[in-house]
Amino acid sequence: MKSIKTLSIALLSLFLLGGCELNELDNYEGPNASINGGIYDQETGELIQQDIINGMQIEYTEHGYDNPQIQYVVVKNDGTYRNNLMFAGTYTIRPVRGNFVPVESEEIVVKGNTVKNFEVQPYIRVRNVQIEKQGNKVVATFNLDQTVTNKVSRIGLFAHQEPTVGAPLNAVASVVNFNQVSNDVTQYRLEINLEANSGNLKPGNKYYFRVGALIDAPEAKYNYAPPVLLEI
Repeated sequence: MKSIKTLSIALLSLFLLGGCELNELDNYEGPNASINGGIYDQETGELIQQDIINGMQIEYTEHGYDNPQIQYVVVKNDGTYRNNLMFAGTYTIRPVRGNFVPVESEEIVVKGNTVKNFEVQPYIRVRNVQIEKQGNKVVATFNLDQTVTNKVSRIGLFAHQEPTVGAPLNAVASVVNFNQVSNDVTQYRLEINLEANSGNLKPGNKYYFRVGALIDAPEAKYNYAPPVLLEI
Protein backbone atom coordinates (compact mmCIF):
# COMPACT_ATOMS: atom_id res chain seq x y z
CA MET A 1 0.00 0.00 0.00
CA LYS A 2 2.83 2.33 0.84
CA SER A 3 4.36 1.91 -2.61
CA ILE A 4 1.02 2.60 -4.30
CA LYS A 5 0.58 5.76 -2.20
CA THR A 6 4.12 6.90 -3.08
CA LEU A 7 3.46 6.30 -6.81
CA SER A 8 0.21 8.25 -6.64
CA ILE A 9 1.95 11.23 -5.05
CA ALA A 10 4.70 11.12 -7.70
CA LEU A 11 2.15 11.04 -10.54
CA LEU A 12 0.22 13.91 -8.98
CA SER A 13 3.42 15.95 -8.68
CA LEU A 14 4.24 15.34 -12.36
CA PHE A 15 0.71 16.34 -13.36
CA LEU A 16 0.90 19.58 -11.37
CA LEU A 17 4.36 20.34 -12.74
CA GLY A 18 3.17 19.72 -16.29
CA GLY A 19 0.17 21.93 -15.69
CA CYS A 20 2.43 24.77 -14.53
CA GLU A 21 4.57 24.39 -17.64
CA LEU A 22 1.50 24.49 -19.88
CA ASN A 23 0.29 27.62 -18.13
CA GLU A 24 3.66 29.24 -18.74
CA LEU A 25 3.45 28.36 -22.44
CA ASP A 26 -0.08 29.72 -22.64
CA ASN A 27 1.12 33.06 -21.28
CA TYR A 28 2.93 33.95 -24.53
CA GLU A 29 1.17 36.61 -26.56
CA GLY A 30 -0.19 35.67 -29.98
CA PRO A 31 0.59 37.36 -33.32
CA ASN A 32 0.05 41.11 -33.08
CA ALA A 33 0.95 42.41 -36.55
CA SER A 34 0.38 41.80 -40.24
CA ILE A 35 2.12 42.44 -43.55
CA ASN A 36 0.78 42.72 -47.08
CA GLY A 37 1.78 44.05 -50.46
CA GLY A 38 2.40 43.14 -54.07
CA ILE A 39 5.02 42.22 -56.66
CA TYR A 40 5.12 45.03 -59.21
CA ASP A 41 6.76 45.45 -62.60
CA GLN A 42 9.33 48.20 -62.04
CA GLU A 43 8.71 49.60 -65.54
CA THR A 44 4.93 49.41 -65.98
CA GLY A 45 3.85 49.56 -62.33
CA GLU A 46 1.52 46.62 -62.92
CA LEU A 47 1.16 43.65 -60.60
CA ILE A 48 2.98 40.61 -62.00
CA GLN A 49 0.67 37.64 -62.54
CA GLN A 50 1.74 34.47 -60.72
CA ASP A 51 1.02 30.75 -60.59
CA ILE A 52 -1.22 29.80 -57.68
CA ILE A 53 0.34 26.29 -57.46
CA ASN A 54 4.09 26.01 -56.87
CA GLY A 55 4.41 29.71 -57.54
CA MET A 56 6.70 32.30 -56.02
CA GLN A 57 6.83 32.98 -52.29
CA ILE A 58 7.84 35.69 -49.85
CA GLU A 59 10.73 34.44 -47.70
CA TYR A 60 11.28 36.04 -44.30
CA THR A 61 13.20 35.48 -41.06
CA GLU A 62 12.60 37.20 -37.74
CA HIS A 63 15.56 38.84 -35.99
CA GLY A 64 16.42 38.17 -32.37
CA TYR A 65 17.09 34.44 -32.55
CA ASP A 66 20.39 32.53 -32.78
CA ASN A 67 19.05 30.16 -35.43
CA PRO A 68 16.00 31.87 -36.94
CA GLN A 69 13.61 29.68 -38.90
CA ILE A 70 12.98 30.66 -42.52
CA GLN A 71 9.26 31.18 -43.11
CA TYR A 72 7.26 31.66 -46.30
CA VAL A 73 4.11 33.39 -47.53
CA VAL A 74 2.46 32.23 -50.75
CA VAL A 75 1.87 34.95 -53.35
CA LYS A 76 -1.60 35.03 -54.87
CA ASN A 77 -2.41 34.64 -58.56
CA ASP A 78 -2.77 38.41 -59.02
CA GLY A 79 0.68 39.13 -57.55
CA THR A 80 -0.40 40.20 -54.06
CA TYR A 81 0.32 38.61 -50.68
CA ARG A 82 -0.80 38.90 -47.06
CA ASN A 83 0.17 37.40 -43.71
CA ASN A 84 -2.06 38.33 -40.75
CA LEU A 85 -0.16 36.19 -38.24
CA MET A 86 3.05 38.16 -37.73
CA PHE A 87 4.80 39.25 -34.56
CA ALA A 88 5.92 42.86 -34.37
CA GLY A 89 9.66 43.08 -34.91
CA THR A 90 12.47 43.31 -37.45
CA TYR A 91 12.62 40.87 -40.35
CA THR A 92 14.81 40.06 -43.33
CA ILE A 93 12.52 39.60 -46.31
CA ARG A 94 12.56 39.00 -50.06
CA PRO A 95 10.47 37.38 -52.82
CA VAL A 96 12.01 34.12 -54.09
CA ARG A 97 11.67 31.57 -56.90
CA GLY A 98 9.62 33.88 -59.06
CA ASN A 99 9.22 34.97 -62.66
CA PHE A 100 11.58 37.93 -62.35
CA VAL A 101 15.27 38.71 -61.94
CA PRO A 102 16.24 37.74 -58.35
CA VAL A 103 16.39 40.60 -55.85
CA GLU A 104 18.42 41.19 -52.70
CA SER A 105 17.01 40.69 -49.21
CA GLU A 106 15.81 43.74 -47.28
CA GLU A 107 15.33 44.49 -43.60
CA ILE A 108 11.91 45.71 -42.57
CA VAL A 109 10.25 46.59 -39.28
CA VAL A 110 6.81 45.01 -39.04
CA LYS A 111 4.42 46.76 -36.70
CA GLY A 112 0.63 46.95 -36.81
CA ASN A 113 -0.52 46.59 -40.42
CA THR A 114 2.65 46.95 -42.50
CA VAL A 115 2.61 47.35 -46.29
CA LYS A 116 5.66 46.16 -48.22
CA ASN A 117 5.69 46.20 -52.02
CA PHE A 118 8.46 44.88 -54.25
CA GLU A 119 9.45 46.37 -57.61
CA VAL A 120 11.10 43.77 -59.81
CA GLN A 121 12.18 43.15 -63.39
CA PRO A 122 10.04 40.40 -64.93
CA TYR A 123 11.88 37.98 -67.19
CA ILE A 124 9.24 38.40 -69.91
CA ARG A 125 6.34 40.75 -70.56
CA VAL A 126 3.54 39.11 -72.55
CA ARG A 127 2.02 41.96 -74.55
CA ASN A 128 -0.76 42.69 -77.07
CA VAL A 129 -2.64 39.50 -76.26
CA GLN A 130 -5.70 38.66 -78.34
CA ILE A 131 -7.59 35.47 -77.51
CA GLU A 132 -10.73 34.58 -79.43
CA LYS A 133 -12.76 31.69 -80.72
CA GLN A 134 -12.30 31.10 -84.44
CA GLY A 135 -14.50 28.27 -85.70
CA ASN A 136 -13.60 25.13 -83.75
CA LYS A 137 -10.43 26.65 -82.34
CA VAL A 138 -9.40 29.14 -79.67
CA VAL A 139 -6.58 31.22 -81.09
CA ALA A 140 -4.17 33.42 -79.14
CA THR A 141 -1.80 35.95 -80.69
CA PHE A 142 0.72 37.95 -78.67
CA ASN A 143 4.14 39.57 -78.51
CA LEU A 144 6.97 38.77 -76.13
CA ASP A 145 9.17 41.43 -74.58
CA GLN A 146 11.94 39.60 -72.74
CA THR A 147 14.20 41.63 -70.47
CA VAL A 148 17.15 39.22 -70.18
CA THR A 149 19.35 37.46 -72.73
CA ASN A 150 18.36 33.92 -71.72
CA LYS A 151 16.35 31.87 -74.18
CA VAL A 152 12.60 31.54 -73.80
CA SER A 153 12.22 27.82 -73.16
CA ARG A 154 8.44 27.42 -73.64
CA ILE A 155 5.31 29.34 -74.56
CA GLY A 156 1.82 28.12 -73.79
CA LEU A 157 -1.92 28.72 -74.03
CA PHE A 158 -3.77 27.30 -71.02
CA ALA A 159 -7.48 26.71 -70.42
CA HIS A 160 -9.44 26.04 -67.22
CA GLN A 161 -12.70 26.95 -65.50
CA GLU A 162 -10.77 28.84 -62.80
CA PRO A 163 -9.12 32.24 -63.39
CA THR A 164 -5.98 30.86 -61.71
CA VAL A 165 -5.34 28.90 -64.92
CA GLY A 166 -1.70 28.36 -65.89
CA ALA A 167 0.99 25.75 -66.43
CA PRO A 168 0.33 23.82 -63.18
CA LEU A 169 -3.48 24.24 -63.29
CA ASN A 170 -5.22 23.62 -66.60
CA ALA A 171 -7.75 21.36 -68.29
CA VAL A 172 -6.12 21.76 -71.69
CA ALA A 173 -2.77 23.26 -72.68
CA SER A 174 -1.10 24.04 -75.98
CA VAL A 175 2.62 24.29 -75.19
CA VAL A 176 5.49 24.81 -77.63
CA ASN A 177 9.14 24.17 -76.79
CA PHE A 178 10.42 27.54 -78.00
CA ASN A 179 14.12 27.41 -76.99
CA GLN A 180 15.17 30.69 -78.58
CA VAL A 181 15.50 34.37 -77.87
CA SER A 182 12.30 36.19 -78.76
CA ASN A 183 11.84 39.70 -80.09
CA ASP A 184 9.13 42.23 -79.42
CA VAL A 185 8.19 42.63 -83.10
CA THR A 186 7.20 39.08 -84.04
CA GLN A 187 3.60 38.12 -83.38
CA TYR A 188 3.38 34.62 -81.94
CA ARG A 189 0.37 32.34 -82.27
CA LEU A 190 -0.96 29.42 -80.25
CA GLU A 191 -4.23 27.55 -80.65
CA ILE A 192 -6.39 24.94 -78.95
CA ASN A 193 -8.56 22.65 -81.06
CA LEU A 194 -11.96 22.58 -79.34
CA GLU A 195 -13.25 19.54 -81.19
CA ALA A 196 -10.21 17.47 -80.27
CA ASN A 197 -10.53 18.55 -76.63
CA SER A 198 -14.34 18.41 -76.26
CA GLY A 199 -14.01 15.97 -73.37
CA ASN A 200 -12.33 18.65 -71.22
CA LEU A 201 -13.75 21.79 -72.81
CA LYS A 202 -17.53 21.33 -73.02
CA PRO A 203 -19.39 23.29 -75.72
CA GLY A 204 -21.64 26.00 -74.28
CA ASN A 205 -19.52 26.42 -71.14
CA LYS A 206 -17.21 29.28 -70.18
CA TYR A 207 -13.48 28.86 -69.64
CA TYR A 208 -10.53 31.07 -68.81
CA PHE A 209 -7.67 31.15 -71.30
CA ARG A 210 -4.25 32.55 -70.49
CA VAL A 211 -0.98 32.93 -72.38
CA GLY A 212 2.34 32.34 -70.63
CA ALA A 213 6.04 32.19 -71.43
CA LEU A 214 8.86 30.58 -69.46
CA ILE A 215 12.45 31.84 -69.43
CA ASP A 216 15.37 29.40 -69.27
CA ALA A 217 16.70 30.31 -65.80
CA PRO A 218 17.08 28.43 -62.49
CA GLU A 219 13.79 28.13 -60.55
CA ALA A 220 12.03 30.43 -63.03
CA LYS A 221 8.22 30.45 -63.25
CA TYR A 222 5.97 31.38 -66.16
CA ASN A 223 5.26 35.01 -66.94
CA TYR A 224 1.60 35.54 -67.85
CA ALA A 225 -0.88 37.88 -69.37
CA PRO A 226 -4.22 38.27 -67.54
CA PRO A 227 -6.75 35.45 -68.17
CA VAL A 228 -9.55 35.92 -70.73
CA LEU A 229 -13.02 34.40 -70.21
CA LEU A 230 -14.63 32.87 -73.30
CA GLU A 231 -17.77 30.89 -73.92
CA ILE A 232 -17.00 28.06 -76.34
